[in-house]
Amino acid sequence: MKTLRLENTSPFQGLAELVADKEGLFEKEGLTIQWVDREKGVDKTVHTDITDPKGLNPHVSHGKAFEEGKADMYNACEWGNYCRVQDTSVQSGRQIGRRAIVTFAGIVVRPDSKVYTPQQLAGKLVAVPFYFGTHYLALHMLEGFLPRDQIKLCSAPNGSRFRFDSMMSGEVEATTLTEPYLTLAEKKGCRIVCSAFYTGTEVASDKVDAEIYASFNKAVREAVRRINANKEKYLQYFIDCHKDKDPEIGTLKVSDLRSSRIVVIDPAPIPDWELKATADWIKSWGMLEQTEDHMDLVNMGVQQGGHAAAE
Repeated sequence: MKTLRLENTSPFQGLAELVADKEGLFEKEGLTIQWVDREKGVDKTVHTDITDPKGLNPHVSHGKAFEEGKADMYNACEWGNYCRVQDTSVQSGRQIGRRAIVTFAGIVVRPDSKVYTPQQLAGKLVAVPFYFGTHYLALHMLEGFLPRDQIKLCSAPNGSRFRFDSMMSGEVEATTLTEPYLTLAEKKGCRIVCSAFYTGTEVASDKVDAEIYASFNKAVREAVRRINANKEKYLQYFIDCHKDKDPEIGTLKVSDLRSSRIVVIDPAPIPDWELKATADWIKSWGMLEQTEDHMDLVNMGVQQGGHAAAE
């Protein structure tokens, strides 16, 4: 058995990995998974005065344990991982392919908000976790409706609960949420003014070679098959993951959640054209400025070998 140390994850971004671990699929492929806590000591407050990610640490949660040498691999949104890999202190740290889940998220306003369309968020404060998936997703969605200079974001913590509370209190006009907090928000009368899916990737050190990654992917692919065969069964993960720390999530029922928002596919390499297009878009927002060649952000050998051997 080989040991693979992974940063801990939540169902909205790592459902297939959690299923593979719980149902013994990693063990079947010769892997022992050690989950490493990346959340200890992370700031969970909203900072309405911080409106730009420049100068902020992209490893405050995702990649935190990895940078400290406590984890061998982690998954996070693809956009954020481009920036994390650029700024990594782990010399070998590179992306090695896309994760299985395609995450669903949305921009939400409270029931008494006067905002009904994305255009009406012009100049209004939207709380996002900088360098996390819903930060970039908010930019993508809002720039389809607004000039960039009318998009106003502020720094909020990862973890939908904290952003949800800030939005409900009126501290910010809107925020980004993932499941199960989108469902909770809707039950409380909130409105989703725009929503979309986004991809994520795995980042690994040189301790993860093509053979280990192939074993990891084989287990994940089987988890994907099982989830797609019975999505309703696995929706319970979204409740169980949060209910101990957040009793309000414990009031949700599986029937409250929409299975159509849970999309899992076989993990795969990042397509070359998307790799370049994504890097160019991130640069257009003033990030990723130190990366000249987007190909430097991926370990192509492990990516190609780890996925080909898993098929």
